[in-house]
Amino acid sequence: MEKWNKTSSDFILLGLFPQNQTGLLLLLLILLIFILASVGNSGMTALIFLDPRLHTPMYFLLSQLSLMDLMYISSTVPKMVYNFLSGQKSISFLGCGVQMFFFLTMAGSEGLILASMAYDRFVAICHPLHYPIRMSKSVCLKMILVPWTLGSINSVAHTFYILHLPYCTSRAINHFFCDVPAMVPLACVDTWVYEYMVFVSTGLFLIVPFLGITVSYGRVIFTVFHMRSKEGRRKAFTTCSTHLTVVTFYCAPFAYTYFRPKNLRFPAEDKNLAVFYTILTPMLNPIIYSLRNKEVLGAMRRVWGMFPPRKK
Repeated sequence: MEKWNKTSSDFILLGLFPQNQTGLLLLLLILLIFILASVGNSGMTALIFLDPRLHTPMYFLLSQLSLMDLMYISSTVPKMVYNFLSGQKSISFLGCGVQMFFFLTMAGSEGLILASMAYDRFVAICHPLHYPIRMSKSVCLKMILVPWTLGSINSVAHTFYILHLPYCTSRAINHFFCDVPAMVPLACVDTWVYEYMVFVSTGLFLIVPFLGITVSYGRVIFTVFHMRSKEGRRKAFTTCSTHLTVVTFYCAPFAYTYFRPKNLRFPAEDKNLAVFYTILTPMLNPIIYSLRNKEVLGAMRRVWGMFPPRKK
Protein backbone atom coordinates (compact mmCIF):
# COMPACT_ATOMS: atom_id res chain seq x y z
CA MET A 1 0.00 0.00 0.00
CA GLU A 2 2.79 2.44 0.91
CA LYS A 3 4.68 1.73 -2.33
CA TRP A 4 1.54 2.04 -4.43
CA ASN A 5 0.64 5.37 -2.84
CA LYS A 6 4.04 6.89 -3.52
CA THR A 7 4.05 5.97 -7.21
CA SER A 8 0.44 6.77 -8.14
CA SER A 9 -1.62 9.93 -8.24
CA ASP A 10 -4.85 7.99 -7.68
CA PHE A 11 -6.69 7.73 -4.37
CA ILE A 12 -8.01 4.65 -2.62
CA LEU A 13 -11.55 4.53 -1.25
CA LEU A 14 -11.63 2.01 1.60
CA GLY A 15 -15.41 1.77 1.28
CA LEU A 16 -18.33 1.35 3.62
CA PHE A 17 -18.67 -2.45 3.91
CA PRO A 18 -16.22 -5.35 4.32
CA GLN A 19 -15.62 -7.66 1.35
CA ASN A 20 -17.75 -10.56 2.61
CA GLN A 21 -21.32 -11.89 2.37
CA THR A 22 -22.61 -9.46 5.00
CA GLY A 23 -21.05 -6.59 3.09
CA LEU A 24 -22.64 -7.84 -0.13
CA LEU A 25 -26.11 -7.97 1.46
CA LEU A 26 -25.71 -4.45 2.82
CA LEU A 27 -24.49 -3.27 -0.57
CA LEU A 28 -27.57 -4.76 -2.24
CA LEU A 29 -29.71 -2.85 0.26
CA ILE A 30 -27.89 0.37 -0.64
CA LEU A 31 -28.38 -0.44 -4.33
CA LEU A 32 -32.13 -0.91 -3.75
CA ILE A 33 -32.27 2.45 -1.95
CA PHE A 34 -30.39 4.03 -4.84
CA ILE A 35 -32.92 2.66 -7.36
CA LEU A 36 -35.86 3.88 -5.25
CA ALA A 37 -34.28 7.31 -4.85
CA SER A 38 -33.49 7.59 -8.58
CA VAL A 39 -36.98 6.55 -9.64
CA GLY A 40 -38.68 8.68 -6.98
CA ASN A 41 -36.75 11.87 -7.63
CA SER A 42 -36.75 11.62 -11.42
CA GLY A 43 -40.47 10.76 -11.28
CA MET A 44 -41.19 13.76 -9.03
CA THR A 45 -39.28 16.09 -11.36
CA ALA A 46 -41.10 14.75 -14.42
CA LEU A 47 -44.48 14.90 -12.66
CA ILE A 48 -44.06 18.58 -11.76
CA PHE A 49 -42.96 19.34 -15.33
CA LEU A 50 -45.90 17.49 -16.93
CA ASP A 51 -48.80 18.61 -14.71
CA PRO A 52 -49.75 22.31 -15.20
CA ARG A 53 -51.52 22.37 -11.81
CA LEU A 54 -48.14 21.89 -10.14
CA HIS A 55 -46.57 24.86 -11.92
CA THR A 56 -46.43 26.91 -8.74
CA PRO A 57 -43.42 28.28 -6.80
CA MET A 58 -43.66 25.58 -4.13
CA TYR A 59 -43.49 22.74 -6.64
CA PHE A 60 -40.86 24.40 -8.80
CA LEU A 61 -38.66 24.56 -5.70
CA LEU A 62 -39.57 20.94 -4.92
CA SER A 63 -38.51 19.91 -8.43
CA GLN A 64 -35.09 21.49 -7.79
CA LEU A 65 -34.81 19.61 -4.51
CA SER A 66 -35.60 16.36 -6.34
CA LEU A 67 -33.04 17.14 -9.03
CA MET A 68 -30.40 17.89 -6.39
CA ASP A 69 -31.17 14.66 -4.54
CA LEU A 70 -30.90 12.69 -7.78
CA MET A 71 -27.46 14.17 -8.51
CA TYR A 72 -26.52 13.90 -4.82
CA ILE A 73 -26.96 10.13 -4.57
CA SER A 74 -25.64 9.55 -8.10
CA SER A 75 -22.33 11.17 -7.22
CA THR A 76 -21.48 8.59 -4.53
CA VAL A 77 -23.38 5.29 -4.76
CA PRO A 78 -22.52 4.07 -8.31
CA LYS A 79 -18.77 4.36 -7.68
CA MET A 80 -19.12 2.63 -4.30
CA VAL A 81 -21.08 -0.25 -5.86
CA TYR A 82 -18.60 -0.59 -8.74
CA ASN A 83 -15.58 -0.64 -6.43
CA PHE A 84 -17.14 -3.29 -4.18
CA LEU A 85 -18.23 -5.62 -7.01
CA SER A 86 -15.01 -5.22 -9.01
CA GLY A 87 -12.74 -5.49 -6.00
CA GLN A 88 -10.97 -2.29 -7.06
CA LYS A 89 -10.84 0.45 -4.47
CA SER A 90 -9.04 3.09 -6.53
CA ILE A 91 -10.49 6.36 -7.82
CA SER A 92 -8.55 8.57 -10.19
CA PHE A 93 -7.37 12.04 -9.24
CA LEU A 94 -9.80 13.55 -11.76
CA GLY A 95 -12.61 11.23 -10.69
CA CYS A 96 -12.14 12.23 -7.06
CA GLY A 97 -12.28 15.90 -8.03
CA VAL A 98 -15.45 15.44 -10.09
CA GLN A 99 -17.12 13.44 -7.33
CA MET A 100 -16.19 16.03 -4.70
CA PHE A 101 -17.38 18.92 -6.88
CA PHE A 102 -20.86 17.46 -7.45
CA PHE A 103 -21.23 16.29 -3.87
CA LEU A 104 -20.26 19.67 -2.37
CA THR A 105 -22.38 21.56 -4.91
CA MET A 106 -25.48 19.57 -3.99
CA ALA A 107 -24.67 19.74 -0.27
CA GLY A 108 -24.43 23.54 -0.32
CA SER A 109 -27.33 24.12 -2.70
CA GLU A 110 -29.78 21.83 -0.91
CA GLY A 111 -29.64 23.77 2.36
CA LEU A 112 -30.46 26.99 0.51
CA ILE A 113 -33.30 25.34 -1.44
CA LEU A 114 -34.80 24.03 1.81
CA ALA A 115 -34.65 27.58 3.21
CA SER A 116 -36.36 28.90 0.06
CA MET A 117 -39.13 26.32 0.46
CA ALA A 118 -39.61 27.39 4.08
CA TYR A 119 -39.89 31.03 3.01
CA ASP A 120 -42.44 30.05 0.37
CA ARG A 121 -44.62 28.36 3.02
CA PHE A 122 -44.16 31.33 5.37
CA VAL A 123 -45.46 33.77 2.73
CA ALA A 124 -48.28 31.43 1.65
CA ILE A 125 -49.60 30.95 5.21
CA CYS A 126 -48.72 34.23 6.94
CA HIS A 127 -49.14 36.67 4.02
CA PRO A 128 -51.45 34.94 1.51
CA LEU A 129 -52.61 38.22 -0.10
CA HIS A 130 -49.00 39.21 -0.82
CA TYR A 131 -48.07 35.77 -2.18
CA PRO A 132 -48.36 36.58 -5.93
CA ILE A 133 -46.02 39.56 -5.46
CA ARG A 134 -43.49 38.09 -3.02
CA MET A 135 -43.30 34.80 -4.93
CA SER A 136 -43.48 36.12 -8.48
CA LYS A 137 -41.83 34.27 -11.37
CA SER A 138 -38.73 36.48 -11.22
CA VAL A 139 -38.37 35.97 -7.45
CA CYS A 140 -38.89 32.22 -7.82
CA LEU A 141 -36.25 32.08 -10.56
CA LYS A 142 -33.75 33.88 -8.33
CA MET A 143 -34.55 31.49 -5.46
CA ILE A 144 -33.60 28.64 -7.81
CA LEU A 145 -30.51 30.17 -9.43
CA VAL A 146 -28.89 31.55 -6.26
CA PRO A 147 -28.53 28.15 -4.49
CA TRP A 148 -27.06 26.51 -7.61
CA THR A 149 -24.64 29.40 -8.17
CA LEU A 150 -23.44 29.75 -4.57
CA GLY A 151 -23.22 25.99 -4.13
CA SER A 152 -21.06 25.69 -7.27
CA ILE A 153 -18.73 28.53 -6.25
CA ASN A 154 -18.26 27.05 -2.77
CA SER A 155 -17.65 23.61 -4.28
CA VAL A 156 -15.03 24.86 -6.75
CA ALA A 157 -13.09 26.57 -3.94
CA HIS A 158 -13.03 23.47 -1.69
CA THR A 159 -12.31 21.03 -4.50
CA PHE A 160 -9.44 23.12 -5.84
CA TYR A 161 -7.84 23.45 -2.41
CA ILE A 162 -8.22 19.80 -1.36
CA LEU A 163 -6.78 18.46 -4.61
CA HIS A 164 -3.76 20.77 -4.33
CA LEU A 165 -2.80 19.60 -0.84
CA PRO A 166 0.39 17.51 -0.64
CA TYR A 167 -0.33 13.90 0.35
CA CYS A 168 3.05 12.59 1.45
CA THR A 169 2.39 9.12 2.86
CA SER A 170 -1.02 7.57 2.23
CA ARG A 171 -3.75 8.29 -0.31
CA ALA A 172 -6.14 5.79 1.28
CA ILE A 173 -9.40 7.64 2.08
CA ASN A 174 -11.27 5.91 4.89
CA HIS A 175 -14.66 6.64 3.34
CA PHE A 176 -16.90 5.51 0.48
CA PHE A 177 -16.50 8.78 -1.44
CA CYS A 178 -14.08 11.72 -1.64
CA ASP A 179 -15.21 13.82 1.32
CA VAL A 180 -13.40 16.79 2.85
CA PRO A 181 -13.26 15.59 6.51
CA ALA A 182 -11.87 12.22 5.37
CA MET A 183 -9.16 13.73 3.14
CA VAL A 184 -7.84 16.54 5.34
CA PRO A 185 -6.11 14.18 7.85
CA LEU A 186 -4.11 12.66 4.97
CA ALA A 187 -2.35 15.94 4.17
CA CYS A 188 1.25 16.33 5.36
CA VAL A 189 0.89 20.06 6.04
CA ASP A 190 -0.87 22.00 8.79
CA THR A 191 -4.47 22.57 7.67
CA TRP A 192 -5.88 24.46 10.63
CA VAL A 193 -6.60 27.56 8.52
CA TYR A 194 -8.48 25.51 5.96
CA GLU A 195 -10.39 23.65 8.69
CA TYR A 196 -11.50 27.02 10.01
CA MET A 197 -12.70 27.95 6.51
CA VAL A 198 -14.64 24.66 6.33
CA PHE A 199 -16.26 25.58 9.65
CA VAL A 200 -17.21 29.03 8.28
CA SER A 201 -18.58 27.76 4.96
CA THR A 202 -20.56 25.01 6.70
CA GLY A 203 -22.09 27.66 8.93
CA LEU A 204 -23.03 29.81 5.93
CA PHE A 205 -24.56 26.94 3.95
CA LEU A 206 -26.10 25.01 6.85
CA ILE A 207 -26.62 27.07 10.00
CA VAL A 208 -27.79 30.27 8.28
CA PRO A 209 -30.45 28.41 6.20
CA PHE A 210 -31.43 26.40 9.29
CA LEU A 211 -31.98 29.62 11.27
CA GLY A 212 -34.04 30.99 8.38
CA ILE A 213 -36.13 27.82 8.33
CA THR A 214 -36.61 27.96 12.10
CA VAL A 215 -37.75 31.60 12.01
CA SER A 216 -40.08 30.95 9.06
CA TYR A 217 -41.78 28.00 10.70
CA GLY A 218 -41.91 29.77 14.05
CA ARG A 219 -44.00 32.47 12.38
CA VAL A 220 -46.04 29.83 10.56
CA ILE A 221 -46.87 27.95 13.77
CA PHE A 222 -47.84 31.22 15.48
CA THR A 223 -50.18 32.06 12.59
CA VAL A 224 -51.63 28.54 12.47
CA PHE A 225 -52.61 28.66 16.15
CA HIS A 226 -54.77 31.71 15.39
CA MET A 227 -56.57 30.07 12.48
CA ARG A 228 -60.28 29.37 12.88
CA SER A 229 -60.40 26.71 10.20
CA LYS A 230 -59.48 23.23 11.44
CA GLU A 231 -58.81 22.15 7.86
CA GLY A 232 -56.44 25.09 7.40
CA ARG A 233 -54.58 24.22 10.59
CA ARG A 234 -54.33 20.57 9.58
CA LYS A 235 -53.01 21.38 6.11
CA ALA A 236 -50.50 23.89 7.47
CA PHE A 237 -49.22 21.49 10.12
CA THR A 238 -48.94 18.70 7.53
CA THR A 239 -46.87 20.89 5.22
CA CYS A 240 -44.63 22.17 8.03
CA SER A 241 -44.06 18.77 9.62
CA THR A 242 -43.15 17.31 6.23
CA HIS A 243 -40.60 20.01 5.57
CA LEU A 244 -39.14 19.86 9.08
CA THR A 245 -38.70 16.08 8.77
CA VAL A 246 -36.62 16.58 5.64
CA VAL A 247 -34.58 19.38 7.24
CA THR A 248 -33.84 17.30 10.36
CA PHE A 249 -32.65 14.28 8.37
CA TYR A 250 -30.42 16.51 6.29
CA CYS A 251 -28.98 19.03 8.76
CA ALA A 252 -28.37 17.03 11.95
CA PRO A 253 -25.83 14.42 10.72
CA PHE A 254 -24.26 16.89 8.28
CA ALA A 255 -23.62 19.47 11.02
CA TYR A 256 -22.28 16.85 13.43
CA THR A 257 -19.80 15.63 10.82
CA TYR A 258 -18.49 18.97 9.55
CA PHE A 259 -18.45 20.99 12.78
CA ARG A 260 -16.25 18.60 14.76
CA PRO A 261 -12.51 19.30 14.87
CA LYS A 262 -10.15 16.82 13.23
CA ASN A 263 -9.00 15.26 16.51
CA LEU A 264 -12.59 14.35 17.48
CA ARG A 265 -13.52 12.60 14.24
CA PHE A 266 -13.82 8.85 13.87
CA PRO A 267 -13.88 7.44 10.31
CA ALA A 268 -16.41 4.69 11.04
CA GLU A 269 -18.78 7.18 12.67
CA ASP A 270 -18.41 9.67 9.82
CA LYS A 271 -19.15 7.01 7.21
CA ASN A 272 -22.29 5.87 9.01
CA LEU A 273 -23.53 9.45 9.42
CA ALA A 274 -22.83 10.16 5.75
CA VAL A 275 -25.31 7.43 4.82
CA PHE A 276 -28.10 9.61 6.23
CA TYR A 277 -27.50 12.74 4.16
CA THR A 278 -26.09 11.12 1.01
CA ILE A 279 -28.28 8.01 0.64
CA LEU A 280 -31.31 7.90 2.97
CA THR A 281 -32.44 11.53 2.64
CA PRO A 282 -32.56 11.46 -1.20
CA MET A 283 -34.75 8.36 -0.96
CA LEU A 284 -37.06 9.73 1.74
CA ASN A 285 -37.72 13.15 0.16
CA PRO A 286 -39.94 11.98 -2.75
CA ILE A 287 -41.74 9.50 -0.46
CA ILE A 288 -42.46 12.13 2.20
CA TYR A 289 -43.58 14.78 -0.27
CA SER A 290 -45.74 12.46 -2.39
CA LEU A 291 -47.46 10.13 0.07
CA ARG A 292 -48.43 13.02 2.39
CA ASN A 293 -49.50 15.40 -0.37
CA LYS A 294 -52.95 15.11 -1.97
CA GLU A 295 -52.01 17.47 -4.81
CA VAL A 296 -49.07 15.29 -5.81
CA LEU A 297 -51.18 12.12 -5.59
CA GLY A 298 -53.83 13.79 -7.74
CA ALA A 299 -51.18 14.82 -10.26
CA MET A 300 -49.97 11.21 -10.42
CA ARG A 301 -53.46 10.05 -11.34
CA ARG A 302 -53.85 12.79 -13.97
CA VAL A 303 -50.48 12.16 -15.58
CA TRP A 304 -51.05 8.40 -15.49
CA GLY A 305 -54.34 9.00 -17.31
CA MET A 306 -52.47 10.81 -20.07
CA PHE A 307 -50.90 7.51 -21.10
CA PRO A 308 -53.72 4.97 -21.43
CA PRO A 309 -52.70 1.35 -22.02
CA ARG A 310 -52.68 0.20 -25.63
CA LYS A 311 -55.45 -2.10 -26.72
CA LYS A 312 -54.36 -5.46 -28.05
